[in-house]
Amino acid sequence: MIAAAASTALCGVVLHPAGHTRSPAMHRAAYAALGIDAVYLAFDVLPERLGDAIRGARALGIRQLSVSIPHKEAVIPLVDSLDETARKIGAVNTIVREGERLVGSNTDWIGAVRALERERPLAGARAVVLGAGGAARGVVYGLLERSANVVVLNRSVARAEALVRELGAHGAGALEDVASQRFDVLVNTTSVGLRSDESPIAAAAIPPGALVMDAVYDPERTRLLRDAEARGARPLGGKWMLVLQAAEQVRLWTGLAPPVEAMADAFDAAGLARSESGSS
Repeated sequence: MIAAAASTALCGVVLHPAGHTRSPAMHRAAYAALGIDAVYLAFDVLPERLGDAIRGARALGIRQLSVSIPHKEAVIPLVDSLDETARKIGAVNTIVREGERLVGSNTDWIGAVRALERERPLAGARAVVLGAGGAARGVVYGLLERSANVVVLNRSVARAEALVRELGAHGAGALEDVASQRFDVLVNTTSVGLRSDESPIAAAAIPPGALVMDAVYDPERTRLLRDAEARGARPLGGKWMLVLQAAEQVRLWTGLAPPVEAMADAFDAAGLARSESGSS
């Protein structure tokens, strides 16, 4: 049971489905480490109810709200303003209350580039991003900020082309076009692998030595990552992208240095608890 008083700040995440999220564990660990009186809850919100959810957040005085799949683009007209980065990216994963105003931000890009930079420098890298949704926008923006050459591949080529035009990436195509791409870094932002043991691309398309990151973090070893390892590439799960973007959310709301290691430990503990309970 979560103990809360009238003075306790209410925070949370809106997403659908909500069963896999480890965000509450990480944010609660951060609040505990920082001595902040706050709770963080997961709200399973259907796309058609997103407007109701944001109006409810206003009425309830929610202080900070994380925004996950599939709401990162749809939430934009529901907030009062965007910071410069969210405006450029065209997606929001963080809402912070400033007085009576809800301000949209994006920390996905920070989580993505910092996770990748734990493994290798990104300047000059040839990068392929799979997907063209809200998460992809943050990843593409971050890679471009780090001076990578970025190609976007998506099931809908039109959406990939639109993203490339808006953010200034270097090329677009269909997912199957990955076989003709030469790349050093590949990032999957699609949900393939979240609910099935499938990969968005054929294993043969993965070159040895490439860094392959899957934004899906549950399961921790998706089919894409297993294929990457078998091909002699370097697999990187979604853990650090999630932890580091969440840490930046904590910093945005509190103004304090986030306890990254405590949040990473909470991520691991939440995964262990799910495994022991038999959750999928």
